[in-house]
Amino acid sequence: MNRAEIGRREFSRATAGKGPVATGRVREASPVLAAGVEQFIFADVFSHSGLPARERELLTVAVLAAIGGADNQLGVHVPAALACGADPEELIQLCEQVAPYAGFPRALNALRAVRTILDERGLPLPLPAIEVGLADHDTLVAEVGEGADGTLFLHAPELDRRMWRDLMRELPDGHHGVAPDLRGAGAAVGAPAPAGVDDLVADLLGVLDDRGLARVEVVVQGSSAALACALADAHADRITRITFVGPRPVETGPVPGADVLARQLRAVTLAADTWAARYARDRFARLDHEGWTVRAAVLVDVALARTRGVDCRVVVGDADSWADPGLVGQVWPDASVTTVSAAGHLVPLEAPSRLAAAIIAVS
Repeated sequence: MNRAEIGRREFSRATAGKGPVATGRVREASPVLAAGVEQFIFADVFSHSGLPARERELLTVAVLAAIGGADNQLGVHVPAALACGADPEELIQLCEQVAPYAGFPRALNALRAVRTILDERGLPLPLPAIEVGLADHDTLVAEVGEGADGTLFLHAPELDRRMWRDLMRELPDGHHGVAPDLRGAGAAVGAPAPAGVDDLVADLLGVLDDRGLARVEVVVQGSSAALACALADAHADRITRITFVGPRPVETGPVPGADVLARQLRAVTLAADTWAARYARDRFARLDHEGWTVRAAVLVDVALARTRGVDCRVVVGDADSWADPGLVGQVWPDASVTTVSAAGHLVPLEAPSRLAAAIIAVS
C-alpha cells in the first residue's frame, strides 16, 4: 500500500468516509494540495501510532480552534474526535482551555462549532453547575429539575459531583436532583478542613436550602455513607430515604492511589478507556490527600446504625469486590438490596441508566 492509499484510508476512517470525497473536489483544482492532505497530513502524520487516535483528534481540534478561521476543518475533526471516543464535555472544556492562550473570540468560535455538531447529533451539554455560597466556602452544585422534594447525590470522597452526571440525565423530567462538590473535592477543594461532622452536615443543609429542597432522598456512594447517616441523624424530618450505593466503612488508612481503580472499576471499563475510566483516573491523580485524610478522620466515628429509624436500601454492582456485604445485614437488617448488572464498585459511572432505574422504581 503506497502513501496515497494509506492517507485515503486514514482520512476515510477519521471522517466516516467523507474525507476522500471532499479531497476529490480539491484535486480537480489542485492535485498538489490534494496530495498534501492525503499523503502528508493523513499518511505521514495521522497514521503514526505514537499518539492514540482520540488524543490526536482532540489536539487537532485544539490547534484549529487556536489558529482561528478553520470552521470547515473543525467540522471534520470534531466529529472525528467524537468517533474516536472523545466525550462532549471534553470538547467543551477544550474550548475553555483555548481562551486564556488564544483569546476569547477564538474560544467562542470553536465553542459555536462544537455545539453545532453536538446539537446536530443530539448529544448532551454538561449539566448546569450553580455556585452556592456556604458558611466558610463556596461550592458548585450540578442540578436538574425543580421542586421542594427531590434527590441529593453525595459523591465518593475521592471523586466529585460529576460522577453523577450521566445518572442525573436519566431522571424523569422535572425530578429535582442536586449533586454538590463536597468540602475538599472538586470546586470545593480549597475549603477549610471540617472541625467535625457538624460542619459537613451544615454544608449539605446549606445546599438544600439554597436550591429550595425541603425533603430529599439521599443517594450516596461508598464511604460517604457516614455523611448521609449523620445528616439523617441530625435532620430526619428532611430525609425520606437513604440509598447506599456500594456501602463501605470509612477508612483512615493510607490515602487511596491510582492502583485502587482496579478494584473500583471493571477491567473491561479500564481497558476501553471510557470517559468514566478517564474521569476516575484524573480524580484520583488530583486527590487532595491531606483533605481526604481529615474528612476520613471526621467521619470514621459516625455510627452507621443511627439510620435504623430511616428507610434504607442498598444497591451494589454485581462485580463489586469493594463493598462490605456484612454492613447490610448488621447495620440495615430491613434494607432491600438491589444488584446492578455489569457494574463494579462505581455503579454511577459504569451503569448509570440501570442505577437510575433502580432508584426510580421505588421512589
